[in-house]
Amino acid sequence: MITIYYNSKCSKCRQTLALLQEKTDEEINIIEYLKTPPSIEELQQILQKLNLNPQEIIRKGEEEFQEFKGKEFSDKEWIQILHDHPKLIQRPIVIINEKAVIARPPENVLKILQLP
Repeated sequence: MITIYYNSKCSKCRQTLALLQEKTDEEINIIEYLKTPPSIEELQQILQKLNLNPQEIIRKGEEEFQEFKGKEFSDKEWIQILHDHPKLIQRPIVIINEKAVIARPPENVLKILQLP
C-alpha cells in the first residue's frame, strides 16, 4: 500500500498522485492531512521513515510559520506544532512500506517506488 499526505490545492500533490497512478497498480491511500492531521505518533513515524528531524519538514514560507520563526523548540515541541498546524508540513509526503519521501519535485517518489 502507498500512502500520500495530500492537499488537493497543491499542484505538486496532484502531479505526484498522477505519477503514482501512472507507475503502479498498488492501492493508494490518500490522506488529506489538512482535514485529518497526522497524530503525534504518526508524525514521529513519518519523520523516522523520512530520516529527517521536524524542522526539516516545515514549510517556512507559510504565514502561520511567522509566530514560530526565530524561537527555539525541541523536536517534541515542533512535532506538536506540526500536529496543531498541519499547514506547516511539507507536501506531498509519500510512504511506501518503511520508506518515505517528500515528493518535491514529484519525481522524488521514484526513489522509493519499487518498479519491476
